[in-house]
Amino acid sequence: MKIHTEILGNHSAPEWREQARQARIDYVELDQWTAQKSRFVAATDAGEECAVALKRHTQLLDGDILEYDPDRRHILAVRIRLNDVLVADLGALTAESPETMLRTAMELGHAVGNQHWPAVIKGTKAYIPLTVDRKVMESVMRTHRLEGVVVSFQPGAEIIPYLAPHEIRRLFGGTGPDSHVHSHHDTGCGCEHGHDHRHDTGCGCEHEHDHEHDCACPHRHEHAHEHLHADGTRHAHPHTH
Repeated sequence: MKIHTEILGNHSAPEWREQARQARIDYVELDQWTAQKSRFVAATDAGEECAVALKRHTQLLDGDILEYDPDRRHILAVRIRLNDVLVADLGALTAESPETMLRTAMELGHAVGNQHWPAVIKGTKAYIPLTVDRKVMESVMRTHRLEGVVVSFQPGAEIIPYLAPHEIRRLFGGTGPDSHVHSHHDTGCGCEHGHDHRHDTGCGCEHEHDHEHDCACPHRHEHAHEHLHADGTRHAHPHTH
């Protein structure tokens, strides 16, 4: 299996357009969460597995080139599938009183924070990644009845050009199954349970943990640790109590 350790360029960039036009391009298709990782194993369009081991914090973008063979006129590039983004536009509130603007902004913050949804603020717009079913997000926003806030959904690919790398990671890298996302489950005991998160320990591996919280109710709790290593292998340590 070939290991790719650097990004050569992007086939949409002016300096690569001619080579891309003349070359056969195979793609490694990634979801938005895998694309945030610096090390992973994925399959190409042709079904061949390849490993990617980039420098830490490298930001992969759609169209990035992992391999170029001028003799074969062949390019291996990245294709990223991005989810839509909920956009809450508060622009109309600039004509209102400061009190109205502040109250509405606080209500929006409460609505988003109560769901544990990450967000990026740019100008008068709040960008919120699609972390649950779209209908659920629409229902939450309708429930709060935020007057003067225009809510819409936009393709992630249209949002990315306006974002800094850390904002891209927050919107598209922090909402997947490996991220710090809280899920609240009703177990019938009146308690809320569960969250998972990923963290970097500095050893070159990514470590994931699932936590089920203690409560006074009699049902069983599970506590599992799963570790993802640089070579793509995983191991888990389940605990039940």
